[in-house]
Amino acid sequence: MTAVSTPARTRQDSPPQQVRHRRRPVAPYLLLVPTIAILLLALGYPLAWQFWTSTQKFGLAQQFGKPPEFVGMANYVQLFTDPQTWAVVGRSIAFCLVNAAVTVIVGVLVALLMNAVGAVTRLILQIAMLLAWAMPVIATMTVWIWLFDWHRGIVNWALTSLGFDFTNHNWLEQPLSFYFVATVIVVWMSVPFVAFSVYAGLTQISEEVMEAAALDGATPRQRFFSIILPMIRPVLMIITLLQVIWDLRVFAQIKMLQDAGAPLASTDLLGTYIYRLGVGSSDFGMASALSIFVLVLTVALSFFYVLHLMKEDS
Repeated sequence: MTAVSTPARTRQDSPPQQVRHRRRPVAPYLLLVPTIAILLLALGYPLAWQFWTSTQKFGLAQQFGKPPEFVGMANYVQLFTDPQTWAVVGRSIAFCLVNAAVTVIVGVLVALLMNAVGAVTRLILQIAMLLAWAMPVIATMTVWIWLFDWHRGIVNWALTSLGFDFTNHNWLEQPLSFYFVATVIVVWMSVPFVAFSVYAGLTQISEEVMEAAALDGATPRQRFFSIILPMIRPVLMIITLLQVIWDLRVFAQIKMLQDAGAPLASTDLLGTYIYRLGVGSSDFGMASALSIFVLVLTVALSFFYVLHLMKEDS
């Protein structure tokens, strides 16, 4: 019998080799360790100290060396059973959402204006907004308080000249007019950031796409809602999130308006209320408890924005 030789196993018949997984380099993560450690030390320690203080009776005596008394959650219970606290929280959330919405809308309109006008007009607008943005808060508030002064203010004089009776009208006396003035100031100081951010997004939209849409008969309204708005939506989401956080924690503008003659109880927001509890009443335990609540509230308000941004990135 003749032996039948078996053919040699070809390369194609050989079992597939296991693909080796490439190890991720460790060096980039090691380089991030010092930065993360500094952030944890700079942010984690004050946060932990704040929470620990919120569980203590920490007043003026403790500032001079008396040991604080541990009270657990008593500060939180006392704080949130006080109707004044919830009134301040409600005013702060309403003020925050209204100001953030108005700022974003006005900023988008200014950005569209900068994108539509010529180079000279655009440069003038940009310089004016940069000056408004770079102006220190104290100097800005000094000017605005003088403008709305009830004795010598230009606003009262201008409205009276137009036929309205605003002689000696005190804008800061009533809460509604107080928050109107505060909204004007906060929006005026925040619009440049929104306008520049949105304008940067508008410059990335292809002119060919806009021209093609115009040739197809799309109206300016249709081009804005169907082309421009979807393309700048990531920018709008980020700046809206930042505005909500900033407007929730507004302090200097409200405090200086209160110092100009506004009633405290009906115009307090979270920032000024914390200041009044801590510095004004020397109740640092209650002020720390309210500060922790503001942190939780900020995370809660920004959670949906962050979740939406993560979904878009994925």
